[in-house]
Parts: sequence; C-alpha cells; structure tokens
Amino acid sequence: MSDADVHGPIDFVLLEFTGNRLTGRAAEELVQLVDRGIIHVYDIMIVGKDADGAVYAVDLAESSGQAGGFTDLAGARSGILADDDLREVAEAMQPGTLAALIVYENTWAIPFVAAALESGGTLIAGGRIPAQDVMEVLDALETLEATT
Repeated sequence: MSDADVHGPIDFVLLEFTGNRLTGRAAEELVQLVDRGIIHVYDIMIVGKDADGAVYAVDLAESSGQAGGFTDLAGARSGILADDDLREVAEAMQPGTLAALIVYENTWAIPFVAAALESGGTLIAGGRIPAQDVMEVLDALETLEATT
C-alpha cells in the first residue's frame, strides 16, 4: 500500500473571534502549515453573528477583508461542510463574533498510518484533548509544584 492510497486523520476546529474582523494571524499560521505539508485543508467556513444574533456566512472569494488571511484558502471546498454545519456553528457562537470552521487532514501522519496498516494495525480508539484544556492543566500543575 502506497502513501498515496492512505489518508491521515481528519479533524475539525471551530475558532471564535471577538469583533467583526479577523486580524489574519491565525490564517497566516494555517497557510504555513499547508505550505509545509503538515496539513491539508478540505473545507473552511467563516460565519459571523452580529450583535442582534443575525447569522451570515462570509464568502471567502469575495470578502473585503472581513475574513482576514483566510481568503488565501478560498478554494478549500471538498463538500464535507454543508448548510447544516452553518446552523450548528451559529448555535455555538456568541453575538458579535466571527467563527472559522476548518476541516483538515493531518498529512504528517500518512507515513505512520501506512506503516501501521501494513503491519496489520487497526485503530481501535482515538481522541483529542483541546489545547486550552492542556494549557490549563499544565498551568495548574506548575502552580502546584511552585507551592510544594
């Protein structure tokens, strides 16, 4: 089995940004991950929710700066995301925010997945711990160590 026949794990993240504009910093880093071959972006959806709770989608191909650097990924449309996803994103959002829903493949893992499959390995469980949770636990451990 060649690496071309294998895919890495596919994840999604939903990032909420306050205000009605993105600075572009997160998008720049995402584009760098793509350029370095670490991930492949399948889909990206930018959703806004105004102060009154009205929801709107930001067209990355026609955005006038509201989507920050995410416009560089306007062509990332696999069809995985649908209108139902827009509604779910909107339900999770606070008024007066923008959110980026990003579906991406962890291409860095393809050689590992191929090797595991060739060795007869089968994934029987998986999971993800959100970065914010990891940072909170590490901060708490550091505080605990400082007091002992």
